[in-house]
Amino acid sequence: MFVVAILLLIAAVVLFFVARANDSKGLRLGSLGAVVAGLFSLVASTTYVISAYEVGVPVAFGKVGSPMTSGMHLKSPFTDVTTFSTRPVDLNLSDKDVVEVRSLQGGVMYAEVTVKWAVVPSKSVELYKLAGSEDAIQQRLVYPDSREIVRNVFARYTSEQGYATDREKINAEIGVLIKERLAPRGIDVTTVNLRNVKPSDALQNQIDRKIQQQQATERATEAARTAKAEADRRRIEAEGIARANKILNDSLTDKVLLNQCIDAYKEAAAKNPVYAVPCGNAGSAPVIVDGTKR
Repeated sequence: MFVVAILLLIAAVVLFFVARANDSKGLRLGSLGAVVAGLFSLVASTTYVISAYEVGVPVAFGKVGSPMTSGMHLKSPFTDVTTFSTRPVDLNLSDKDVVEVRSLQGGVMYAEVTVKWAVVPSKSVELYKLAGSEDAIQQRLVYPDSREIVRNVFARYTSEQGYATDREKINAEIGVLIKERLAPRGIDVTTVNLRNVKPSDALQNQIDRKIQQQQATERATEAARTAKAEADRRRIEAEGIARANKILNDSLTDKVLLNQCIDAYKEAAAKNPVYAVPCGNAGSAPVIVDGTKR
């Protein structure tokens, strides 16, 4: 823009002298227009507007200046300004960028992660020196560091913890480490979201076999528990019968048995003729029961 302004001013001077020599009104108007356009281009080349939610880094003759916040700024015509957005940017590690991780036992899993980051305005000069542009910040700093940290964290956990039990804990640990890594470089990591963890085919087969083994073990344990309970029931029942028989054996004396025998045959005599009742010990006299008498 500065070069254009100089050329326009030179053209205005030439047109002025040509118009003066030829006394041409049209050339004078052309000269005036060139002056106005040259001055406008000159002003434009010495001002720069930084939009809202942006920060600019001025560079003149290889020297980096102080950060330029949103608003209008005066600058040298030879100064180039590189802008960075201060809005959060999403880095999605998924699809072709999904992170292949290995667990503590060596199982392969695929982790999908979203890292939301933003440029710290006061650190824009350092970021310019490290990367040079906003896209380069993500590709050279956020992308490789995030992938490295995700792999390192998963390597400290088992496969089951990685895809099931400790995902929230792993997500929090990844977030803390990424923030600590990128904050000194001027990158503010606002959130880290571990969206999905998928086991590889080989690991999934191992998981399925383990589940089947656990189910078989549970069935065997339940069968053993049922058999033990049935054996305990039978033992308790047998012990109860044995105790009852012992009590009965201790209580049935000869006199009690004789009395019960007589009562039994009295009931029988009520329905039958007179007959002998062989109650008592062997060799004792029988008891005669007359069923006709009441």
